[in-house]
Amino acid sequence: MPNPPYTPPWWLQNGLLMTLYTALRASRHWEKTTSATEPFYQEQIFRGAQSVPIFGLVAIPENPQATFVGTYGITGELDNQWFLRLLGRKAFAQGYAVVLFDWRAHGKTAKLSPTLTSDGLYEGEDFVRIAAQAKAMGCPAPFWFTGFSLGGQLALWGVKAGQTIESWGQDLGLSESDIGGGAVICPSLDSNRSLNYLVNAPLGKYLEKAIARQLKKLAWQIHEAHPGAIDPAAIERANSIWGFDHELVISRLGFSSVEEYYDASSALHLLPHLQKPTLILYAADDPLFDPTLVPDLKAACAGNSAIDLMLTRHGGHVGYLSSKACQRQANDLDCWWAWNRVLEWCKQ
Repeated sequence: MPNPPYTPPWWLQNGLLMTLYTALRASRHWEKTTSATEPFYQEQIFRGAQSVPIFGLVAIPENPQATFVGTYGITGELDNQWFLRLLGRKAFAQGYAVVLFDWRAHGKTAKLSPTLTSDGLYEGEDFVRIAAQAKAMGCPAPFWFTGFSLGGQLALWGVKAGQTIESWGQDLGLSESDIGGGAVICPSLDSNRSLNYLVNAPLGKYLEKAIARQLKKLAWQIHEAHPGAIDPAAIERANSIWGFDHELVISRLGFSSVEEYYDASSALHLLPHLQKPTLILYAADDPLFDPTLVPDLKAACAGNSAIDLMLTRHGGHVGYLSSKACQRQANDLDCWWAWNRVLEWCKQ
């Protein structure tokens, strides 16, 4: 079906402004923008790849039609990830079961295990194993894997892992056909290129520093919860996103450099290999990602009929607040254009 065009309010046609407004202002008032209420969530500890415990929330409506399994970006936890909780409300109201989780080294999962991030290399299998355990709880197939920013990259790895489940997960009680596919918003595609772009951009370097501070805070929380699991001297040295991965992550995963690790976990390389229906929403004015990725993304998606790419001129990074005119044209009940497209697309 034709994709409804996206137009932001006139004063949010700059990607950085859209990103900052969404993060700093819309995040405080989002509950007023939707009539959907918070589902009753059941807390659940799942077992991911390598038997890593993963904290999640599960909500199952009456007569559910399908299930969303989702997580968030590079920092945060379920308690403060309002954009993910917004999806939970909207999807539940439309009859979907919802599974949201704190991914590795985040939130309550970090309290359960000191296992650090792998940017999709293990999180992809986590998605599939979580879906299998959710199915046993009564969540129905098809399972749609979703996320935004780095969480979008993780969800794409989940789709990839789900395609090969017959070769590694025959004991899970989940089949390849149970995986519907993926739907991601502003996914990280190439950390090498985007991180280099970010730290060299006039304002991007301040965004990078803010993210790095949150990563260091995360590392100290793991150190406090699991004494001895992380060298405190290494945490002290981790003063950037690159430094976090250099000091704390790559040696545990067997990589000799951060660049090698980023190349191995890159979602851009995955796209030609995805066989499940996959929706990618991506804004050309995303201030966190290298703009030269756009033509590469277009080429990769054009060469794979399984992927539907909604590439927009505006939208910022995980923003996509729509104008009133845009809402009327798309028949949307609220301003959350990206999640509305995800829900609409999954119903096809």
